[in-house]
Amino acid sequence: MFIDSARFSVTSGKGGQGCAAFRREKFVVKGGPDGGDGGKGGDVYFLVDNNTDTLSNYKGRKFFKADNGAQGLGGRMTGKSGEALVLIVPPGTQVIDDETNEVLFDLLELGEKVLFLEGGKGGLGNTHFKNSRNQRPTYFQPGLPGQIKSIRLELKLIADVGLVGYPNVGKSTLISVTSNATPEIANYEFTTLTPKLGVVEVGNYNSFVMADIPGIIDGASEGRGLGLEFLKHIERTKTLLFVIDVANHRTMIDQYRVLKEEVAKFSSELSTRNYAIVISKMDGYFGETLEEDIEAFIKNIGLDITKSNEFKFEGDYPYFVQDLIYSRFDNTKPYFVLPISSLTKLNLKPLGFALYNLLEQGR
Repeated sequence: MFIDSARFSVTSGKGGQGCAAFRREKFVVKGGPDGGDGGKGGDVYFLVDNNTDTLSNYKGRKFFKADNGAQGLGGRMTGKSGEALVLIVPPGTQVIDDETNEVLFDLLELGEKVLFLEGGKGGLGNTHFKNSRNQRPTYFQPGLPGQIKSIRLELKLIADVGLVGYPNVGKSTLISVTSNATPEIANYEFTTLTPKLGVVEVGNYNSFVMADIPGIIDGASEGRGLGLEFLKHIERTKTLLFVIDVANHRTMIDQYRVLKEEVAKFSSELSTRNYAIVISKMDGYFGETLEEDIEAFIKNIGLDITKSNEFKFEGDYPYFVQDLIYSRFDNTKPYFVLPISSLTKLNLKPLGFALYNLLEQGR
């Protein structure tokens, strides 16, 4: 099960109390205090591990606690320190204070380990309190309590390309035929209920990660549908790929405008990311003016038809791609507008190269 948020309390270990003890050794006159210190309470750490991709380990649990330190012993022996608690999370996890909503940690790097709560210090044994006026102290210090914090974990998937589109426009099919992802695919809306990641191979040596999120509908940024819950998963994507369905009952320009508007409402920063557009389901178009409709869409968003490109786009359908030979990349425009078909594999291979080239523009 995909879990992308969790809420619970976590406590570091309490320090062990000191010990009040006295030496009783042969040939040692009157002995003396030799009570050891208590052990330190266990710390709490967060560890980023790529072997987990959800927060399912924390589902249904409300409290986590590190071990307490052990009591000190005679012979000036320090008690055993409490074992640390290591909370393992996937890359892209934010640790948020549940009371103030402050982001405490933003854990992105694989193998990153951060100290979250420090365990309580162990108490001193009675050997520390002897002096010339009190040679037989019978008291010791208790250990200090551990720290407690109520937190919220939120997972935001890290990907290079995030797919954005209405439900049932072919996003899941696209990621399944271009990457190693195996999402559920069916001919009804909201088939995708959880985000999916896939690695897209480009040539023999290059690759990038593509993320598919549940479909966005009108008002998604205000909580309608599943969009608001999962829009956060494209916050970390370097580029956006808008998937427009040529066979949808909504016009292509209406789909595009609503998607751009919902992304902008959700995050003004996200709306400035580099992006591209694919026009999907070319095989499912039932009209007679397919080329004219694509050409009209490209012109409606203020672009001109391109006649040639370096990616060898297939077919006779109109397309657009920015010419970076004679001009600089313009991130206010889509890098390309490309007709594709996941069923017939139309333009899928050139799409991978074009997306990889788009990613290069953001470096």
